[in-house]
Amino acid sequence: MTLPWLARSMVCLGCWLPWPLLAATGATFQVSASIVPGCLVVGGVTQYGNLNFGTYSALSTQVVKVALSSGVTVQCTPGVALSMSVDGGLHNSGGRNVQLNGGTARVAYQLFQDAAYSQSLGIAQSVNVPYLSTNANAITLPIYGYMQLPGNRPGGIYSDVVQVQLSF
Repeated sequence: MTLPWLARSMVCLGCWLPWPLLAATGATFQVSASIVPGCLVVGGVTQYGNLNFGTYSALSTQVVKVALSSGVTVQCTPGVALSMSVDGGLHNSGGRNVQLNGGTARVAYQLFQDAAYSQSLGIAQSVNVPYLSTNANAITLPIYGYMQLPGNRPGGIYSDVVQVQLSF
């Protein structure tokens, strides 16, 4: 009679003994990244460059043409559409003007988006910034200035500050 009880105890005793576990010794896991196309502004954090028309006689009536210099460089993922707009500046009154520092005299100037000075850069006008995939890491802003000196303004330093907005 004790035999069935002993058999039941052996079965139950086997429940408490550790069994060898089967462990996976090799497996895989997924690696992924999401890369979002876009642009990066390099340098020029507070100032995107300088449009310096130079120094001339107060009596000069010369036409002066200059390009944006010492400016920011933009890097874009190839294929990203980059555009810019430029506001009217601090002294926008009937167009863009530089104003005599500490005075009220002004001299009008215009901005263009091409070196041929054939495509005007209107106030707050969004324009495409063209680039090739070969220069996608060194895009410069196409801003060109044109000024007809009036020959009748007081001497001094004339300046303006314009805001550039980049979109991509």
